[in-house]
Amino acid sequence: MYYELATMTLPFGTAATAAQNVQAYCSAPEAQGELLACWFTDIGQLNQMIVLRGFASLADLQAERERTQHSASPFGNGEIFQTLEQHSYQGFPWMKPVRPSAESGISGPVYEIRTYGIKPGGVQPTIALWEQYVPPRDQLSPCVIAMVALDGPLRFTNIWAYPSLDARAKARADAVAQGIWPPKGGPAHLTTNMVSTIALPTAASPLK
Repeated sequence: MYYELATMTLPFGTAATAAQNVQAYCSAPEAQGELLACWFTDIGQLNQMIVLRGFASLADLQAERERTQHSASPFGNGEIFQTLEQHSYQGFPWMKPVRPSAESGISGPVYEIRTYGIKPGGVQPTIALWEQYVPPRDQLSPCVIAMVALDGPLRFTNIWAYPSLDARAKARADAVAQGIWPPKGGPAHLTTNMVSTIALPTAASPLK
């Protein structure tokens, strides 16, 4: 599966309207792909709306990117957002496709979006290590997706769902105590360029 993470920086008080516009834009007859999540940041860089969309093929992703680039109002929010960034990803090949909460049973409402830089040659070792270590880590809190960037600096993004910030802290501490996370040897393939954001689902988000 292929994915896009789009991030819009919004003025104060516009999140609800922006989320409605995102939902309409992504469900238009000409739209490619599927809206999977529409979050608003709570911890990290604030006043940002993060949109996750899934695509069955790279061609579909590219076609939708072109639609957005040619739109007078990308995501229906051209008159609202201050900045827009779009980044393309491919899911780790062994991971199940992201599905809405109603289908997958995965829900937050606290989502952590983490991006790590990868050293040259580190992509395949990272994918292999995560395939080994994510299943036991999933027992503490589900990994929604791990995916490698197709553009920009070499990096991957992983998204985790938690019922609360306290649950996040406990799951992370338990994973370390049990020796199941982080993957042994995994940090050797990563750079120190690491970013974490906590975001909450908007009313338009299929991932709740």
